[in-house]
Amino acid sequence: MDDKKQFNRRLVAIGALFSLVLAMYFATLVDAQLIHGAEYRARSIRANTKSEAVVTSRGVLTDRNGKALVTNRSVYTLELDASLAPADDAALNEELTRLMELLDRRGVAWEDGLPLNERAPFAYDFSASGSHTALNSFLVSRKWADADALTTEADPPLRPEALLSRLREAFGIDEALTDAEARRLAGLRYCLAVTKLEQLTTAAIVSDISVELIAELKDGAYAPIHIGTSSVREYQTDAAAHILGRVTKIPSGKWEEYKEKGYKYGDRVGRDGVELAFEDYLRGRNGRRIVETNAAGKVTGEIYSVEPEPGDTVALTLDIDFQEDVERILAETVEDMTADDGIARGAAAAAVQVGTGEVLALASYPTFSLKTYNEDYQENYENPLEPFYNRATQGTYAPGSTFKPVTAVAALETGVITPRSTILTKGVYHYGNWAYKCWLYNQNGGTHGRIDVTEAIKVSCNYFFYDIGRMTGISTIARYASAFGLGEPTGIEIPEKIGVMTTPDYVNSLEGHYWTDGQTLTAAIGQSYSLFTPLQLANYTATLAGGGTRCNAHLLKEVRTYDSAAIVDVYNEQPAQIIDIQPENLKAVLEGMRELVVSGSVAYYFKDCVVDAAAKTGTAQTGGKVSNGVFVAFAPYDDPQIALAVMIEKGGSGGALASTAVQILNAYFTSADAEKAVVGENVLIK
Repeated sequence: MDDKKQFNRRLVAIGALFSLVLAMYFATLVDAQLIHGAEYRARSIRANTKSEAVVTSRGVLTDRNGKALVTNRSVYTLELDASLAPADDAALNEELTRLMELLDRRGVAWEDGLPLNERAPFAYDFSASGSHTALNSFLVSRKWADADALTTEADPPLRPEALLSRLREAFGIDEALTDAEARRLAGLRYCLAVTKLEQLTTAAIVSDISVELIAELKDGAYAPIHIGTSSVREYQTDAAAHILGRVTKIPSGKWEEYKEKGYKYGDRVGRDGVELAFEDYLRGRNGRRIVETNAAGKVTGEIYSVEPEPGDTVALTLDIDFQEDVERILAETVEDMTADDGIARGAAAAAVQVGTGEVLALASYPTFSLKTYNEDYQENYENPLEPFYNRATQGTYAPGSTFKPVTAVAALETGVITPRSTILTKGVYHYGNWAYKCWLYNQNGGTHGRIDVTEAIKVSCNYFFYDIGRMTGISTIARYASAFGLGEPTGIEIPEKIGVMTTPDYVNSLEGHYWTDGQTLTAAIGQSYSLFTPLQLANYTATLAGGGTRCNAHLLKEVRTYDSAAIVDVYNEQPAQIIDIQPENLKAVLEGMRELVVSGSVAYYFKDCVVDAAAKTGTAQTGGKVSNGVFVAFAPYDDPQIALAVMIEKGGSGGALASTAVQILNAYFTSADAEKAVVGENVLIK
């Protein structure tokens, strides 16, 4: 009986103990899950998760028919991960040294962001975007400088050698290392430090690494590294380099501006061309994800994410097939000329759509390839013909006789002459103490006799235009030139020179120059001080062919979302100006341009043109032995669709460019018919 009681007492005790344990366990669960659940979960998340940027893809550039011009290629990046860095300086330095040795063996260069050159004598280099601001923040965080005394316009208070010395001490860098070796290691340590200051986890030091390097990095357990992903621009054409432009890290002088727009340190942006002009469309928005990891650092799940927004697809007005043809034709013409006379020369051509201002092609010779920009940079930079120089929009040239239709319109519209008025030309035009000779008189002592304005345009008689220029006056001629967009911005989205129209005020503003009334005569035939770009000449020709409606030249056709599901924007600006030209006056001028190609000096070349066209030659004096050649044209004559301008430096007579213009027109109209039969606009060709 006693044994039974003792057993029961033991059972009760065990039950009570078990109940107590259960109660304590239950209380612990209540405390962990209900009372302090949110707190513990937050601690767990902080301890086992990290935030990562999700890099979005930049928008695609296409031509007017949907053909891809610039796309993206996914690449792997080598990043330093601050969250994986050993806390001990010696251990971290050892890991980074191993990493540098591997990259050296592989011949891989890296960027660390430290604005010091790599070897003595050390000097600051703030060419990288945000490098000045980042260094200032770092100096302040280390209490090596006073924030109020720092600016991004002046060098930091520490001399470069002193900064390196401070970095060696702060990062525990082995004193046995040379300054150059210490600079390399300090650069990576600095990169990690700045990453933390920017409240980021990772910083890319190498882009587009090979899978072989990734395998070595994984096998060697290199720390603190992270293999990330990014994208680089991939060019689907070698043409239109001056138009498309490049993507680079933010220029140092623009860092503050981009920072205010939400860009981060190390972001890449459009540097020039339409990559810069349409940055807001192409940029996209990076996402961010918070991922959970286990003790080994392996991602076990995604807890929260902000979806990245790819950049928009921007369709340009260019026809890339036509652009390639124009560049090829221009290059062949120039190279043939140079082979004949040994003269190195540049050239440009611009083609715009009549009635819309859409730029169909814009070529500059010599040009370069965006695909091999870095590899060819030094050679192109040292080329005296300046391949990086966009002559089509930034080269300014005297228009020569291509300007005469402007003078004709000004004289006709102000009643100085009528379409039926005639002038007896005498070869030499006397004005005051000056004698101005017609080109025909210079050639063989001849004259053009009595002619009207249509015939004067056809034969490009200087005498005729001297006379009507004098009667019309420079202010009226300049006013009409401005209305046609000469010496005015064309509206194109990439950088352009404005050029200048000869006026008394302009000439008198030049040091050592002064206006004389005789300059009205030379300005009337496209000489004197007048300088315009090939694009301006093409757009002026389109305005003339379009009956006086001047549209802004532009490269933007439309913008769609990255998946083409919706239209974001469409170019839809009203004409910049409408010039009121009486139909009979316009007809007289255009007929003169038409007669030039039918029975005039360039008729031989235009017999092979696949459409009826009209044109005007120009020879622009440069002061040298060989003048620049200028040529403008439009077609078809009865229903103008395209206007173009061709300029060849030291190209001689404008008539020598007629063959080039015919080839360009033929390329457009033959390829346009074929293209329309295959694909319409806004259809992406893969």
